[in-house]
Amino acid sequence: MVLNQKKKIAGLVLSLLAVVGLSSTANAQEWPVKTVTFLNPFPAGGGTDAFARPLAAQLTEQLGKQFIIDNRGGAGGTVGASVAAKAAPDGYTWFIGASHHTIAPSMYKNLDYDIQKSFIPIALLASVPQVLVVNPNRVSARNLKDFIALMKKNPGKYNFASAGSGTVHHLAGELFKIQTGTFIVHIPYRGAGPAMSDLLAGQVDLEFDGLGTSAPQINAGKLFAIAVASDKRNPAIPNVPTFVEAGLPDYRVSTWYGMFAPAGTPKPIVDKMTAEVQKALNSPKLKAIWAQNGGDNPNLYGEAFGKQVASDVTRWAEVVKKSGAKLD
Repeated sequence: MVLNQKKKIAGLVLSLLAVVGLSSTANAQEWPVKTVTFLNPFPAGGGTDAFARPLAAQLTEQLGKQFIIDNRGGAGGTVGASVAAKAAPDGYTWFIGASHHTIAPSMYKNLDYDIQKSFIPIALLASVPQVLVVNPNRVSARNLKDFIALMKKNPGKYNFASAGSGTVHHLAGELFKIQTGTFIVHIPYRGAGPAMSDLLAGQVDLEFDGLGTSAPQINAGKLFAIAVASDKRNPAIPNVPTFVEAGLPDYRVSTWYGMFAPAGTPKPIVDKMTAEVQKALNSPKLKAIWAQNGGDNPNLYGEAFGKQVASDVTRWAEVVKKSGAKLD
């Protein structure tokens, strides 16, 4: 009698699991049935926007539902990340994070989210090399050798803007200072957009910036690019040498932008979004925009992207420790 009851209970549990599985699959097939939000943890006009907005437009076209951007800037992207981590895991809020979020654990001691535990990695959307750009009216140097000499001759006279304390823009500057023995004052902003505005206006001297926001200004002659921090020259600015060419062989920094889902998002929906993002990134339209913005599609999805996140958390922790970088 007891054995029969156990068999009945086991059968009921399996039936319920099957129903849940079918329900999840059905939900994924129907998803999306309403507007989908991409939470961007930086102000409008920055590098994240340069890739998130075209992607949102492409997915709107592919799936027939509106994909919108919600900009929540502040504290080097950690404010928006916190909001995204607490969002309902129903497939209608996705987080567009950046490599800045792999630095935050070493800079912010009281984060209420964990970039590796609070999110599911979906896709590395774009990787963009950092470029050292100067306002030509405030910095006279036109090559790396002269730039380093100018900074060494005038320690503390010049300043560099960043998208915020603890961002890649900030740590790229700290890494440069370590490798060149220079001292340049850090001026943090609430995002790459505001930082770029002040650099163009001559309120700050220079910036270690993602190519996505700098390339148009470089090509328009509004900023001068000293060098790009990649292994090879970038097609968006083909006349700008790499740091390797210019004499700083160990200086390589890139900013990546990636998509995450709040932990607990159903796997069928995660799988569907991953497939749609991969389709979008391979579309001729986005390939052209990525090239224009100096970005590569590294073709990293899911677990492979998660490993990249973990590796960067370790790398930047070492730079923070060695440089003594702190929140300004």
